[in-house]
Amino acid sequence: MPTGDDRTARRSRRSRVVKWLRHGLVIFVVVLVVEFLAVPKLVGASKHLDLLAKLNAGWLIAGVVLEAGSFLCYALLTRTLLPSGGPGLSRLIRIVFSTTAISHVIPGGAVGSAGLGYRLLTAEGVDGPDVGFVLATEAVGSAVVLNALLWLALLVSIPLAGLHPVYVAVALLGVLGLFAATALVYTFTRGEERSVRVVRGLGRRIPRVGADRLERIVRQVGDSVGDLWHDRPTFRRALLWAALNWLLDAASLWSFLAALGRFVDPFELFAAYGIANVLAAIPITPGGLGIIEASAGALLVSFGVPGSITTYGVLGWRLVNYWLPIPIGAGTYISLRLPRGSRLRASRSALAKMADDAKHLPTGEPGADEVGS
Repeated sequence: MPTGDDRTARRSRRSRVVKWLRHGLVIFVVVLVVEFLAVPKLVGASKHLDLLAKLNAGWLIAGVVLEAGSFLCYALLTRTLLPSGGPGLSRLIRIVFSTTAISHVIPGGAVGSAGLGYRLLTAEGVDGPDVGFVLATEAVGSAVVLNALLWLALLVSIPLAGLHPVYVAVALLGVLGLFAATALVYTFTRGEERSVRVVRGLGRRIPRVGADRLERIVRQVGDSVGDLWHDRPTFRRALLWAALNWLLDAASLWSFLAALGRFVDPFELFAAYGIANVLAAIPITPGGLGIIEASAGALLVSFGVPGSITTYGVLGWRLVNYWLPIPIGAGTYISLRLPRGSRLRASRSALAKMADDAKHLPTGEPGADEVGS
């Protein structure tokens, strides 16, 4: 008869196998996307390298500035939702870059960035339930705002570009996802036992969290959401910053296309941008890598934008939207966790801690997990 140690060993082996299979699947999907979608577009675009000689530097700079403004708006959204006494704007911007960097390097990055954001904000003295409220409200609220803006863009762009089948699929996907999240939050905050059991079951499976702790946090988050709904000035400011976060990011893409001499209809561009970001919410690749480039590019081409301009424009935008925040986020994390002048070894240790912070929610007091110098 197998002992408890034997069963534990088997579970550990199964866990390792599942982990390797999951990572292998992610790599396989990325390779497929690159092989069948990215490479042909790059080969086609390479025949039009003369476009790069005609780049408008002003629109390129505008694209970078607009992307920076998008990150600033997300930090302002966080500050709006935080209770008084939270960190200053400079530290919030660094926290946003740090969590964005994590979400861009691991599959299902939203979970990892939430874990890192939880640690960084509690280390700044913010109470755990308040952090949970901010992270949950940002995630759900931003998704709602994106879908609302997308539906508006679709309604306007359909008469201009016709009805694409992907419009219906993405709209239904967004509606179902938002309905499921809203139903769970609504029933849980009303004390429905089935929802309570779901949350407690999740808590038992999250290392170092537990059912009681997660239930308490989610109940407090529900209470905070109710308070936000009744605080209309704060609610309107949060909506404003969430909308500007998406609109400035989309405007950055528009500017990179404009730098190549193509001025795309704003509603058509946001339709392509919004659909790409909704599809990227499916946790297949980190930060929607490959998915955003392929879907946004295909839709822009269907709207009449030349393929070469689309390829260069989308890749340029993703350079500042996806790739640049990774090294910036690593640097901002080190600046948050280490004093100035720290040695290279301490910086490496901090980056290793950054990856670990993304895996688990903390259980200690705020600041207890600081990386030493």
